[in-house]
Amino acid sequence: MTDAPRDPVPDPTPSGLGRASALLASGTLVSRILGFVKAIVLAATIGQVGSAAGNAFAVGNQLPNNIYALIAGGVLGAILVPQIVRAGLHDDGGQRFINKIVTLGATVFIVIAILATLAAPLLVALYAQSSADGERGFTPEGIALATAFAYWCLPQVLFYALYSLLGEVLNARKAFGPFTWAPVLNNVVAIAGLVAFSILFGGAAENSDVAVWDTDRIAVLAGTTTLGVAAQAAVLVLFWRRAGLSFRPDFRWRGVGLRRTGRSAGWVFGMILVTQVAGIFQSNVASIAADNGPGLFALSNSWLIFMLPHSVIAVSIATAYFTRMSGHATTGNMDGVRDDVSASLRSIGLLVMLAAAALLVAAIPFAAVFETDYDNAVAMAWVIMAFLVGLVPFSAVFVMQRVFYSLEDTRTPFFVETVKAGLFIIGALIVSTLPTDRIGVGIAAVTTLAGLAQAVLTFVLLRRRLGHMGGRLILRRHVQYVVASLPAAAVGVGVLLLLGGLDPTGFAHANRYAAILTVAVIGAVMAGVYFAVLLVMRVPELDGVVQIVSRRIRRRR
Repeated sequence: MTDAPRDPVPDPTPSGLGRASALLASGTLVSRILGFVKAIVLAATIGQVGSAAGNAFAVGNQLPNNIYALIAGGVLGAILVPQIVRAGLHDDGGQRFINKIVTLGATVFIVIAILATLAAPLLVALYAQSSADGERGFTPEGIALATAFAYWCLPQVLFYALYSLLGEVLNARKAFGPFTWAPVLNNVVAIAGLVAFSILFGGAAENSDVAVWDTDRIAVLAGTTTLGVAAQAAVLVLFWRRAGLSFRPDFRWRGVGLRRTGRSAGWVFGMILVTQVAGIFQSNVASIAADNGPGLFALSNSWLIFMLPHSVIAVSIATAYFTRMSGHATTGNMDGVRDDVSASLRSIGLLVMLAAAALLVAAIPFAAVFETDYDNAVAMAWVIMAFLVGLVPFSAVFVMQRVFYSLEDTRTPFFVETVKAGLFIIGALIVSTLPTDRIGVGIAAVTTLAGLAQAVLTFVLLRRRLGHMGGRLILRRHVQYVVASLPAAAVGVGVLLLLGGLDPTGFAHANRYAAILTVAVIGAVMAGVYFAVLLVMRVPELDGVVQIVSRRIRRRR
């Protein structure tokens, strides 16, 4: 049996899929840009590298994300879309299933949000290391501040879960826009809160010390953050009727396949539980560097940079493909599933490879957007670069996991995630012995290595499940992408040096605007070289990208 797909040259993206991907990408891009603005303003307001208050907020504000991921995050995305697509074949178009699952979800989420908020001190103690002198962990005052933030932030669990639940129902009905555009409102509200905070209480110089934080400071910062998440969930309700949906509470949670959903969700819950155990180790190890070097807050913002291309490119394309793959799997069209897997991996890889190369070259000026001190920017840049090495495998895993989900196989991703988490935990324990100023980059490097192992194992198991899916072609294309990225990176380094990116007194470090301009110039120049090399190599996937862009330009005209 040949390992090549039936059609090695990808067809142009179908217009419906292309529009869905473009809509997802544009909403995600705007949201991510505003997310960066929020992160930059937050870093300027409470500090980042070596900021005790910044790391305390990072713990308190990350807890609702962790709890949400544990109770609902992967379950909703991985399980509900195939189930809603299948329920759409019922005589009522799936309305009974939707009423029951939304009622059940809202009830469970309210209870869990209340319990999580009451357990704030225990959760902070679980995720943060403390020490009496603060040399290798949070001081008692830092723990107290993180707990106060957690009380205000943990109600976000309810709003995150409702946003995902309502949004996944819309996605399953192919109403993709609201789900990706709603976070824009969240970021606008949060930025407004940060601006108000800075007017009232000043910037990082006045707020990085935990001793100055009183009830007013905590309420303004954490309260407006939670308000933004609530607005993100509430706005989705406005789009349900436009998508042909209505809602009537239904507490009779039997009769439309909920037991089947629960069985599938069990493995996804197990996978997320394993991930969260690894996250607890990461948070505890990172908190050792609470006041010295890149700690939790710097890791969080470095991950934000890492996730930008993944969210804009991989998630946007894969989400649209996932709905189609679920339809192919439901009808038993395995050829369609295999073609979608191969095409999505090649298309995503083309763009993600460029993003990884560009961000690696521009890591120091990008970090300078968050850190005005050059030494702190360099420390953060090392963390960013250690993450970015694993960007392409990370995005590939995202796609391949959802192939298993479309086949209603959640057990295999669970076992793969368990292997990854085990490798990460071993690596994190080793990193915990490093000097505090190297812990951040150590955690990022371990994350990359574990993710690479996960990507290889996931591909092997997926090929065993599907048979041939163009593995040789996928590998050949990615080798071509690497080859194209090398001259692009060389030119990018030249631009970096020209703009003083490695000079503390250079243009790139004059201010945040200069750093942003430097990143933009490096990215634009590298993109031009990268696509030119791919054009010379006649990589057919480039045609699909060009067609999508040209269609969008023509529509704007």
